[in-house]
Amino acid sequence: MNVAIHSSWKKELTDEFERDYFKELTAFVKKEYTEYTCFPKGSKIFAAFDHASFQNTKVVILGQDPYHGTGQANGLSFSVNDGIRTPPSLQNIFREIQEDLGKPIPSSGNLERWANQGVLLLNATLTVRAHEAGSHQKKGWEKFTDRVIEIISAEKEHVVFMLWGGYAKRKSTKIDASKHLILTSGHPSPLSANRGYWFGNKHFSKANEYLEQHGKQPIDW
Repeated sequence: MNVAIHSSWKKELTDEFERDYFKELTAFVKKEYTEYTCFPKGSKIFAAFDHASFQNTKVVILGQDPYHGTGQANGLSFSVNDGIRTPPSLQNIFREIQEDLGKPIPSSGNLERWANQGVLLLNATLTVRAHEAGSHQKKGWEKFTDRVIEIISAEKEHVVFMLWGGYAKRKSTKIDASKHLILTSGHPSPLSANRGYWFGNKHFSKANEYLEQHGKQPIDW
């Protein structure tokens, strides 16, 4: 099956694209995009992989679903298109970076600048029907993205995995903690953050310290 994804990832994932579940997933997604408005736009479904090549991936930030509001989703977890109001969870991410690293809060919530530095902004589910959160869950995407995590864990070294909230934390069983850094905390959503489960985790400085310790360029958050 010919999937439009960065060549470095295609090499790693070719076997996955040939599996029955992925063929069924592809048929489902094509039907949904034909019959309904879905996000992100088709050319951005694999945007996370197109910005962060397999070789360049240094950090993985796991989200759950793309944003389902009009104009928001751009294929990167937690990220929105330029000109779109920054969602509450991303506001809290920026606030933590400000507290942790002293960086000003950016005016745009577009995280392509992170992705281009090797931050794989991976949603567990890569598509969604407009205004219907979770509508494409349990159709095969999670199986695919779990495999992505397993391949990164097995074939790379010294990658930082940021797992925020209960759903993401459960993915830690797929990661070899002896050769990667796993950072966990509460989710940056207001409900979790306001209960004290997010702010002060210092994940961004910890990630950069780890990358530098292993001879890698830190991320300009």
